[in-house]
Amino acid sequence: MNDAAAADRVTVSAGQAEPPGVTVRANGVNVAVVSSAAERIDFCLFNERGEREVARLPLSRVSGSVLCGFVSGVAPGARYGLRADGRYAPGEGDWFDPAKLLVDPYATALDRPFAFDARLAAPRAAAIDTATLMPKAIVTVGETPLVSLLAAPSGFIYEVGVKAFTHNHPSVPAGLRGTVAALAEPVIIDHLVGLGVDTVELMPIAAWIDERHLHRLGLANAWGYNPVAFMAPDPRLAPGGLAEVRRTVAALHNAGLRVILDAVYNHTGEGDEFGPTMSLRGLDDRLYYRRMADDPGHLANDTGTGNTLAADRPAVARLILDAMRHWVTATGIDGFRLDLAATLGRSEHGFRHDAPLFAAIEADPVLNGRVMIAEPWDVGANGYQLGHFPHRWGEWNDRFRDDVRRFWRGDAGTLGNLATRLAGSADIFGGRAPSASVNFLAAHDGFTLADLVAYSGKHNDANGEANRDGTDQNFSWNDGVEGATTDASIVAARRRDISALLTTLFAARGSPMLTAGDELGRTQGGNNNAYAQDNSTTWIDWRIADAELFAFVAQLAAVRRSHRSMNADRFLSGAPLDASGIADVTWLRPDGTPPGEADWADSRTLGVAFYCAAEGALAADRTLVWINGAEDAVGVTMPAPRDGKSWKIEADSSDSVTTVDHPSIAPRSVVIFAEAPAGGR
Repeated sequence: MNDAAAADRVTVSAGQAEPPGVTVRANGVNVAVVSSAAERIDFCLFNERGEREVARLPLSRVSGSVLCGFVSGVAPGARYGLRADGRYAPGEGDWFDPAKLLVDPYATALDRPFAFDARLAAPRAAAIDTATLMPKAIVTVGETPLVSLLAAPSGFIYEVGVKAFTHNHPSVPAGLRGTVAALAEPVIIDHLVGLGVDTVELMPIAAWIDERHLHRLGLANAWGYNPVAFMAPDPRLAPGGLAEVRRTVAALHNAGLRVILDAVYNHTGEGDEFGPTMSLRGLDDRLYYRRMADDPGHLANDTGTGNTLAADRPAVARLILDAMRHWVTATGIDGFRLDLAATLGRSEHGFRHDAPLFAAIEADPVLNGRVMIAEPWDVGANGYQLGHFPHRWGEWNDRFRDDVRRFWRGDAGTLGNLATRLAGSADIFGGRAPSASVNFLAAHDGFTLADLVAYSGKHNDANGEANRDGTDQNFSWNDGVEGATTDASIVAARRRDISALLTTLFAARGSPMLTAGDELGRTQGGNNNAYAQDNSTTWIDWRIADAELFAFVAQLAAVRRSHRSMNADRFLSGAPLDASGIADVTWLRPDGTPPGEADWADSRTLGVAFYCAAEGALAADRTLVWINGAEDAVGVTMPAPRDGKSWKIEADSSDSVTTVDHPSIAPRSVVIFAEAPAGGR
């Protein structure tokens, strides 16, 4: 059918205000768009290749904030966009420009990725039509909703950058590498299951655009934390759209793995007032974005990315909730990690722990009970809110990260803080449960685990910002040489430190998290802000993967899973748990006696005996962790095992302990012992 015929067959008539977006009905689609200030919004239909606009149909305002219409003759698969007209006064928050083609905020599929072009930010007076520069939304029919939830707890979380994880994997078919579909490949699932992962956390897969300064520098966003369309998978990561994501989630579920999605609802890729107009800005900037109270010509920037979504406003909260429900029902994911979640709790007056959006999530029949993990900060005033999110949510615990790093770096007076983290961080999450603390040593943002012990400072020159970007508070060390080295003694020292860090992570109460590739020894060359490196800096090189380190992490995960005393979801307090009188935790000096005040202040060696009483059919379980952060070996006195039991070695970060009677703990190492039947394994 030619373009003229396509235009002749479509007509617009009165529509319905609910639901928002484009909904397939008999003989056409209902279109509903939320905008309080637009004077006119047009539904723009394009040909099947998305190259030419073939019809432009006006929507009618049916309420104070919704314009809608029923467009006959439009079927699934049609390409479309929106145009909005009205007042153009950017200094006051109005950006209406009918020359700008806009993506429907409720679009669930796009025909191509976003690509930055300076013309997307051209002023209205330039009269530059951006239709050729913009992806077109695709009319879709929703699949049967998925609402199943795996019964297993979150457990060991594995953070995955979809492209970086599989782009260079030699056993993944070339056409699938770097995509969501690759995660369903048997070789990838075998890796995840073999490592002992419980929950796969996918870094953002919603359609995003590169930041404008990356365009100037010839760089590309590698992480995806710059979304434009919240509900549409990025065609670069999921060329098969939601169906591809759905199939992959099903494959991971079949392997016993949860899947959660890292979602960005705190800002969009439209950036600051100099950024492109692609969706919300063109539909109603003043409605969707928060502006500075004392300077309405400038956007609030609590996110550090140029704009801040006003999540407390009903229309914005509705968009976020609808996006979250959409991902759950369309793909079957088990929950979310919410980027810069402090922003989601903000109003004009600052952060609220009882924010309306949080309450709405908890009350929602689809979202309540799903895994929810908050990144509990943003860069705005009072933006650090660790411990202040809903009771059942998890939170990234950077206090764990920093306290553990500082201890192993050798900072004085850090033993007490280390003990608090091992016990579950009750100082932060008291009244909840240790599982609320997502414990991590390294994440996508910051040094890799290998770089943590190889670089004393960041090396971000490749990002084009003169090494000014990225944090300077890394609490890292280099074991004698900055960066790569062939010195065998330094290589061995770094491996020793990595193993000690990992053993500490898996020994602690809480939910351990590891970033994909850290179990393989990946490096980013000291770059601690590699968001701009969509290249070999962030792509895992499977050819040089460290198989021994992988095996050690798998061992630690198995030890943690097999011992209730290590994975029980209760804080350690020192209280006896049963008639045996054994406390749930006992802290030990090397000589087997309790530490005194001076030991907590100055010691570098600590024994931790964990105990969990019998629960149902489970036998009582006792493990002992010796941590030696000193530069010399330390002989230790083992506590007496219970009757009929003996100690056995479960994991040794230095692989040097040969006896359980009077063991010597190697320098900068951690050893886990467990009680077992005498003479047993």
